[in-house]
Amino acid sequence: MPDPSIAQSITTPIVLTIAGSDSGGGAGIQADIKAISATGSYACSAITAITAQNTQGVSAIFPIPLQHVAAQLDAVFSDIKVSAVKIGMLADAEIIRVVVDKIRQYSPAHLVLDPVMVATSGDPLLEQSAISTLKSELLGLADIITPNLPEAALLTDQPIPRNEAEMLDMVSSLRQLQARAVLLKGGHLSDSADSVDLLITKDDVLRLSAKRIPTQNTHGTGCTLSSAIASYLAQGHALPEAVSAAKDYLSQAIARADSLNIGQGHGPVHHFFARGERSQGQG
Repeated sequence: MPDPSIAQSITTPIVLTIAGSDSGGGAGIQADIKAISATGSYACSAITAITAQNTQGVSAIFPIPLQHVAAQLDAVFSDIKVSAVKIGMLADAEIIRVVVDKIRQYSPAHLVLDPVMVATSGDPLLEQSAISTLKSELLGLADIITPNLPEAALLTDQPIPRNEAEMLDMVSSLRQLQARAVLLKGGHLSDSADSVDLLITKDDVLRLSAKRIPTQNTHGTGCTLSSAIASYLAQGHALPEAVSAAKDYLSQAIARADSLNIGQGHGPVHHFFARGERSQGQG
């Protein structure tokens, strides 16, 4: 029989994702669990909302009752040693406040916040009235937030950047959001040959660039990237290394997205591309 003392000495990198469920499987909790698993960590989850969703859009959203959101978080934190938390869709101000209370109560070592406001399809995923609650109560708890350009514009009350120069013009305003770091994602600049993100810390701006992949299968990219960052943080990587590794993982998942055939709209990225490559190599 295995020695129990050896098992107890092994530290498993554990990530808790707090987000909504995507019935189509490409984004939300489903994408989070896939990304966390594919990058080498163990995924726990707390579901904040159930969406009726596929590759073509969101047709319904059902927020989970507040007491059950709290119960899920208590159940995980009271038993499992969570190394990092990723937060995605929170739906409304009341759910945000429940999550804030539990984060303050349990004080996880790392917190990655993807301020999910709008789906890839353009459907709203956060009530307008909840944005101020997100800004005033949750952003300041995060090690890093990962807004795309439309989300950054909503958070800063500025126009959506149209190029990299305008992304840089937004740095000062993003620093005022009180998160320890901001990853401003430039994926929406579709006229650029590269996908450029800016990792903004208190004293520095790190430019991260990857070749843009021509595909419509980008559903769940934000969920995937933020979950991978949380996974690498849970494994002990410093923030810049975790962000860089997560962007590389996502780039490869996008590059192989067309090998999947899921739905009739914006399909998902290929979270488990590496498994397919191993299978081919063994064949």
